[in-house]
Amino acid sequence: MLKFVIDSAIPYISGVLEPYGEVVYLPGKDFTPADVRDADALIIRTRTRCDASLLEGSRVRLIATATIGFDHIDFEWCNAHNIKVVTAAGCNAAGVLQWVSAALAMLSETGGLLPEKTTLGIVGVGNVGSLVERYTRAWGFRVLRCDPPRQQREGGDFLPLEQVLQQSDIVTLHTPLDATTYHMINHETLSLMRSDAVLINASRGEVAATDALLATDRPLFIDVWENEPNIDEKLLHKAVVATPHIAGYSAQGKANATAMVVAAVAEEFSLPLVGWYPENVSRVERQNIEWQRMCDSIKLRCDLHKITNDLRQNPNDFELLRNEYHYREEYF
Repeated sequence: MLKFVIDSAIPYISGVLEPYGEVVYLPGKDFTPADVRDADALIIRTRTRCDASLLEGSRVRLIATATIGFDHIDFEWCNAHNIKVVTAAGCNAAGVLQWVSAALAMLSETGGLLPEKTTLGIVGVGNVGSLVERYTRAWGFRVLRCDPPRQQREGGDFLPLEQVLQQSDIVTLHTPLDATTYHMINHETLSLMRSDAVLINASRGEVAATDALLATDRPLFIDVWENEPNIDEKLLHKAVVATPHIAGYSAQGKANATAMVVAAVAEEFSLPLVGWYPENVSRVERQNIEWQRMCDSIKLRCDLHKITNDLRQNPNDFELLRNEYHYREEYF
């Protein structure tokens, strides 16, 4: 009989795999070698570190992470031990877009931001960054792009990080975390930014060094943190916006992620679940929305002020606030 060990915080998956094997649900941070030793597949989020210390001696054949990030998985070790790894790349791009849009709308409301007079730098132009680029260009922003891997593959008008930081009024980070992006934002690179330039981070906490963020006077909009869930409380109170790693937490983003990991399991073990999608979630096609309409409507769906206050009042409940966050509905 197949055995699946699943992070209990993954939504919509309860009951889906039970007809095909033994299913065990555990908090992602609590997976142990004993729990996974006789498992065929792990379905996880970022809280489960998958490396030799967890997987040595197990029969795991597949790790499917319901996240776009993958820095919690030791790919080299998994490849060497014939463990297939699948991510949910792109699943929550629209959710992150709408969190970033809420940040831009807040800057418009409180600081008079006008797209046609604003230069936006996007660092990391993958699934999320490309969607941010599409919408902000349509709204009239001047957009600068930094993505060294894409530049190497494609050429084009990508700029070095230093130029994007120097020229942008707002910089938004959408890179994966790896050896090249760890502490990419630090004292030196922050010093290149204009004195009033805004930094938005909805990528990975370790992309920006906490000590450098604490030392800067620039406005900070932060969704991801070093050492989650044990975040720096000084930075929590310093940031204009501080949310508990929920930028991508839309109902559709979560449904997409779960559907993608279910599809990976179905393919690997020949289960009749091809095309499965949660019945209680409506798919939303991408559509254009005017700047002013977005600004007028986004707060009803993504109230960054409220989410920030909730976290500030309960900093030790980071994980609880994240896990119990009410998934917002995408609408553009």
